[in-house]
Amino acid sequence: MLLMLNTHSSYVNEIIVPDRLIVEPALPLTKYYDSFGNLCSRLVTPPDGQLSLSTEALINVPDKPEKPHMDGSQSPVETLPEECLQFLLGSRYCETDLLSDVAWSMFGALTPGQPRVQAICDYVHNHRRFDYQEASSTRTATGAYREQLGVCRDYAHLAVAFCRAMNIPARYCTGYISDVGLPPPHAPQDFCAWFEAYLGGCWQTFDARNNAPRTGRVLMARGRDATDVALSNAFGPAKLTGFKVICEPESLAQSELEPLSPGR
Repeated sequence: MLLMLNTHSSYVNEIIVPDRLIVEPALPLTKYYDSFGNLCSRLVTPPDGQLSLSTEALINVPDKPEKPHMDGSQSPVETLPEECLQFLLGSRYCETDLLSDVAWSMFGALTPGQPRVQAICDYVHNHRRFDYQEASSTRTATGAYREQLGVCRDYAHLAVAFCRAMNIPARYCTGYISDVGLPPPHAPQDFCAWFEAYLGGCWQTFDARNNAPRTGRVLMARGRDATDVALSNAFGPAKLTGFKVICEPESLAQSELEPLSPGR
């Protein structure tokens, strides 16, 4: 199995308690960084029986909702850094060739840069029905456009494909999103998908699924699309029997740690 279950290395200076992957029963585990800088784990599973994987971390994150970046300008393709160019191309789940005409017809007359990306997010958010029961591991951006439904990965794939079609570098992200600041009731938590667009000379976060600022977003991995950031890849038969995701502010009652500010 190949696993991608750790927080991203960009949080190295914000980690209070590092996340260590626990494997039960205990098995040899090796780690490596892939070509996108994501921390991956590799192991050989037992031939039968159950395997449990878990991790827990404490990370210092801003305790305020996200804010748009001050500079949202779009760079001409010829001035983009080389690292951005692969994120202009089509990929397994983001078929820019099939969606280019659609993208330009809907967003071509809009102001380039941040307004255009936000318009893409607004469209994807408002014209899709979120439905866990309709989740599909094979649905692409084109499928999400035609079927007008899906889960967060479908929202992200479609927005990424539209951005790339508009010559805006965009990369797929996965990680944790908390419910801090949102009114109850809160839905059961899951790993989440969003994307980053290269604007104003840096990568900026956009979220077509939620389409609103969030508090406590934590990145695990990024890549061209979901292919590059799969939480697990099993090379053989494997059945997921259950999982649980918790992303919340640290409780002051945890005795082994000093009291923390609400932003941790």
